[in-house]
Amino acid sequence: MKKIIALFTAAAMTLSFTGCGGGTSGETGTGGTASVGETLNLFVWTEYVPQSVIDDFTKETGIKVNVSTYSSNEDMLAKVKAESEGAFDIIQPSDYMVEQCINQGIVQEIDLSKIPNFSNIDESYKKPSYDPEGKYSVPYLGGLGGIAVNKKMITDEITSYADLFKPDYAGQLVVLDDFRPVIGIASESLGYDLNETDPKKLADVKEQVMKLKNNIKLYDSDSPKSALIAGECNLGFCWSAEIALANAENPDIEIVFPDEGAFLFLDNWCITSGSKNIEAAHKFIDYMCRPEVMQKVLEEFPYLCPNKAAVELMGEEYTSNPAKNPPAEVIEKGNYNTNLDNDTIAIYDEIWTELKK
Repeated sequence: MKKIIALFTAAAMTLSFTGCGGGTSGETGTGGTASVGETLNLFVWTEYVPQSVIDDFTKETGIKVNVSTYSSNEDMLAKVKAESEGAFDIIQPSDYMVEQCINQGIVQEIDLSKIPNFSNIDESYKKPSYDPEGKYSVPYLGGLGGIAVNKKMITDEITSYADLFKPDYAGQLVVLDDFRPVIGIASESLGYDLNETDPKKLADVKEQVMKLKNNIKLYDSDSPKSALIAGECNLGFCWSAEIALANAENPDIEIVFPDEGAFLFLDNWCITSGSKNIEAAHKFIDYMCRPEVMQKVLEEFPYLCPNKAAVELMGEEYTSNPAKNPPAEVIEKGNYNTNLDNDTIAIYDEIWTELKK
């Protein structure tokens, strides 16, 4: 299903892209003296918020920052629900997951009067379909799941997600370790919806997904670029920014936008309903909306940036790079995950379990 097109189209020619991940946890932040209660607990995608940016925030404010990371929206949701209330102050859900978090009472309204730098966000990204009143989320970065091709090693023309399912590419793929996009592209490769719900069609999707089994060498949402750069994999389905970073290391690695329409995502800042550090949370989100801060983020993680003021600070290398800033027509043709009912999710879980066992 095509969605949130309004979010991307208006800004597509000047804004850019990147991806998500997940993995380890740790404590970060030095400098300044945090007062009682001035500790912020973040739960975010891995390889997504530069350490230097977090350190600078601590130096400026004295607020200590603890960071934990995750690999998928579902992992994040399960962890937040399993932990005691207030274990995390800020989470970073993607589009459809914001809606789930709102419906389940996991996030609270954000006081935009405490985030003056929200004015730097492009109007086309405000009040998205998953948060229509713009009360619960502030956009951070976005991107798409592109096809990475090592053109030196793969001489066939790759044009679609469907090509990744060919037996010719046994043991050559690195793919996201995330069931929604992987099952979604299998569905799209058959001409079905990214968010397919018809049980009969999902039976076909399962059969198609199993064709990937022998082709996949590695599941990696954290740093799929590593396998591409090292030459362990010559093809990949991974975040566009990871492909951009791989290309910087090896120009033979290029991005291909699938004929079916690319899988899109937009990640957001949200404050948990049980946050014990609400003032610090607002300070951090406001800090992350500063253009010079987002410029630092983009220099390390070149994703789509809804912050128009930050984009203006970036050079042509960023705005003209198709892996960092996909063309408007690619965005318009793209598709987002939407929320699925429990019965459909159970089918997706079964497919994913079968694929990975």
